[in-house]
Parts: sequence; C-alpha cells; structure tokens
Amino acid sequence: MEQPQITVCNLTISYGSYMVMHDVSFSVHKGDVFVVMGGSGSGKSSLLNCLIGLREPSMGDVLYGSESFTHAEPDTRLAISRRFGVLFQFGALWSWLTLAENVALPLMEYTPLSRSEILDLAELKLSLVGLSGFADFYPNQISGGMQKRAGLARAMALDPEILFFDEPSSGLDPVSARHLDDLILELKSSLGSTIVVISHDLASIFTIANDSIYLDAELKSVGGRGSPKELLEHSDNPRVRQFLTRGTDAEKRP
Repeated sequence: MEQPQITVCNLTISYGSYMVMHDVSFSVHKGDVFVVMGGSGSGKSSLLNCLIGLREPSMGDVLYGSESFTHAEPDTRLAISRRFGVLFQFGALWSWLTLAENVALPLMEYTPLSRSEILDLAELKLSLVGLSGFADFYPNQISGGMQKRAGLARAMALDPEILFFDEPSSGLDPVSARHLDDLILELKSSLGSTIVVISHDLASIFTIANDSIYLDAELKSVGGRGSPKELLEHSDNPRVRQFLTRGTDAEKRP
C-alpha cells in the first residue's frame, strides 16, 4: 500500500494544564479530500496549527511521507513546509496589496524568478480559481467569496503537494460556499492535489470529503473515522450521528 502523505501519531495538545486532545492518530493519502470535523471546542484549529507548524504538540508526531515534521531541524521543517499551502479562515490577504501582489509574495520569497515572470504566474493562479481579470483589484474591492479564492490562489503559488483549508465556507452565503466546494473538487481532479479541510459545515462535508475524522470534545480524541456517509450509516458513537444530522434542512444549499 502506498505510504500516506501525512501521518499523525498519538498527538496530544495542551494549553498549560488544560488538555485539548490526546492520542489522536490518523493518516491522509495522496489525492484525498480529508475533512477534520467536530463541534466548537473540539480542537480542530489546534490540530491544524500542529499540522502546519504554528503550534507544537505536547506529545506525538506529525510526519510528511517518512519525515518527521514535529521533530525536524529548522531547515528540514522549512523544506517540508514548502510542500504545502494554507488557506486561512478569513483569507488573510494583505489589504494594501493587489490580488496579484498577494499571490506573488511566496514566489518573491522562495523563487529566483523575475518580477514580470512572478506577476505572470500570479495571474495564472488567479485564473485557476476563477479570478481572471481581477489581478489589480484590492481585497476590499471584492466579495468575501472572491477573497477566499484569492487566498487559495496564494496558497497554490508554489504548486504545493498538499493544501490545507481552515473553515473555507465560514462567512460565505450558501451559493458562494457551494462554488468553493466545487473548486476544491476541481483542484483534486485536475491537479491531483491532496486537500485537508477543517470544517463544521455539513453541506460542505458531505459534498467534498472522501475520508474524515470526527474530533469528539467529550472524549478529547478521535470519535469516528471514515467517509461522512459511512460514519452517518455505521458509527456507534451517538455524538457523531448527532453532529452529522443536526439542522439537516437548514444546512441544505441550492
């Protein structure tokens, strides 16, 4: 069997004496759209921060391929981190830069390309997320959904193997959220990207995920693993079923 792209081994995350989660283990394979789901306070964002190196776990390890990310030396960690891109919850665009300049930032930092080559690539990345013609716009001139897509274009700037999405549908209307889901599936299909999504949005979870874990705030660990449809049908954890059936009618999108 092919080696997982990401392996999380017995991860424990604490804030001082407060334990957020313990003994969290799972793997993500190439081409997956893998969703980390759970209610408020379950530790989804804390887990993401450990996966991308913004927080150190109290115990355990995160591996990319066969390499430890958690325990790597700084140079090795930097090299590993260049293999993934991150779309933060609110886009995290610099307001005083145009969309093209925002996307260009990682290219300027990590490549020897000329300014004109970088701007050409930035426009290409924007076109891939449906923002052709918006290169010279500033973030405050476009909608929230377009800001999310611009943030995705920046996350894709260095052609990463893995993309992380932090609550991508947060703050979006149902139509914009559905368009972003469609874009995620398109990236998986056309680019073969491996995508890890932090989400509590049921409509998005059922639309995009082929594998997932449920973080159980009561157990402070993984309360279910599998595709959302499998978990809905077969999970023996009542909190998983409750999470996946809450407000079903209200969650439906056009």
